Amino acid sequence: MSAAAASNLAPTAVQGARSSPHLLMPMTLLFLLLVIAVLRSPDLVTNAGLGSAVIVVAPLILATYALMSTVVAGRGTVDLAIGPLISFINVTLIQLVAADLLGSPIIVFAYAIAVGMAYQLVMALIVIFIRVQPIIVSLSGYLALSGINLVILPRPGGVAPEWMATWGAGTSVFSPVMAILILASVAWLLMTRTAFFTHLRLMGSDERAAYTSGIQITVVRIGAHLMCGFFAGLSAICFTALIGSGDPGQGTTYTLIAVTALVLGGASLGGGRASIAGSLIGAVDLYLITYVLSTFSFGGIQSFVTDLCYGAILVASLLLTLTLPFIQRHLRNFSSLLYFVALAIVALGVILHSTYHYEAVSAATQPAAGFLEIEALRGAALVEARDTRIWAFIGLLLLVLPVIARTLIVGAPRRGVGPVVYIVVLGLILLGVYVQTHGYSIDNMTHVDGKP
Repeated sequence: MSAAAASNLAPTAVQGARSSPHLLMPMTLLFLLLVIAVLRSPDLVTNAGLGSAVIVVAPLILATYALMSTVVAGRGTVDLAIGPLISFINVTLIQLVAADLLGSPIIVFAYAIAVGMAYQLVMALIVIFIRVQPIIVSLSGYLALSGINLVILPRPGGVAPEWMATWGAGTSVFSPVMAILILASVAWLLMTRTAFFTHLRLMGSDERAAYTSGIQITVVRIGAHLMCGFFAGLSAICFTALIGSGDPGQGTTYTLIAVTALVLGGASLGGGRASIAGSLIGAVDLYLITYVLSTFSFGGIQSFVTDLCYGAILVASLLLTLTLPFIQRHLRNFSSLLYFVALAIVALGVILHSTYHYEAVSAATQPAAGFLEIEALRGAALVEARDTRIWAFIGLLLLVLPVIARTLIVGAPRRGVGPVVYIVVLGLILLGVYVQTHGYSIDNMTHVDGKP
C-alpha cells in the first residue's frame, strides 16, 4: 500500500475508534428488546435460558460473520446462497454420517469447513475471471443449492453424530457451541488487526484506488470468499447441533435474517465498512425480536408478524445509513462504548429488579409460628441475596472492564495490545459467569450451601 492510501485510511480508523454512529440503532434496540424480554419472561437470564439462547443464536451469528467478509470486499457481494449452503453442508453431513463415512469430530469439522470454502472458491473464480455480477452468481447458487438439498434429503430426517447429541440441549451457558462462537469471534478480531483486512477494507471502499496502490485485488477477493466459506462451515456445524438432524429447507431462512443482522449492525452493502461488534449485536437483536414476539400470541399469523418486524428493521437500518453523514458532523466526540455502558446500566437495573424475589425477603422478615420455619425462610433469603450479589458483581465487571480495555487500547503505543486486552476481558467475564452458574459466593468463594 502506498503512503497516500495509508494516510487516507488512518484518519478513518482513528475516527472509527472514537465515534461509531452506525451502532446507535443496534445498541438501542438491543437493550430495549432485552428489557422487554426479561419483563415478559425472566427465565431468559437464567443459566438454562442463556444456554438455550446461545445454541439458537450461534448459527445466525456465524452466518452473519460469513457474509461480513464478502460484503466488506465491495461490488455488492452479498452471498444470498449462505442459507442453502448451510443446509447443503447439513444434509450431506447427515447422509455421510448415516453411511459411516464420517464419525470423529475432527473429520466432521474438516468436512464442513472444506465444503464451505470449496463452494466459495468456485463463486470467487466465477466472479473474478468470468466477470459475472456477484449478485447473479449468489442468486444462481441459492436456487441451485435449494434444489440439490431436496434431492439429497427430500424431507427432514437422519441423526446427528453421537458426540453431538448433547450439544443442542442448551441447559448451560458453557457448551461446545459457545466455545465455537467465542473462538470464531476471537479469530475475527485477530484478523482485523492484519494487513489483509486493511487491504480488504480499502478494496471495498475504492477498488481502483486499491489496485493503483499495489494491492493484489484477486488474491484479497479470493481470501474474503474463503473466509466466508470457513464461517459458513462453522455455522452449519452449530445448525446441525441445534436441530440434531438434517433439514433441506430450514437453513434457507438464514439468508434473510443474516443479511438483516448485517445491515442492522451498520455494515455497508456497498463495501468497505463492517464490524464484528455490529454484526454480533445485529444477530442478537434479531434473536431477541423472535423471543419477544414468541411471548405474545398472534395465532396463525405469528410467522408473518416476525417477518414484518425483520423487514421493518431492515428498512429502518437502510434509512439510517442516509443520516450517518449528518450524525457524524454533530457527534464527532460520540463514544459508542460509553453509550453502551450507559444503556447497560439501565438494562442491568431492570433485570435485577425483575428477577429478584422480593417475596422471599419480605416473608423472611415476617414472624412465623415456629422457629424452624423462620430459619428456613432466612436461609432462602440468604441464598437469594448471594445470587443477587453475584449478578451485581458480573454486571459491574461487564461495565467497568470495557472502559479499562478501551483506555488501554486507545492509549497503547502499539495496536498489538488490543487482542491481548480483549482476551483478558473475555477471560474475566467467563470467570464471573462460571462463578454464578456453579453457585459460588463472591465474598468467601464457598458454595451457597455452606460447603467448601
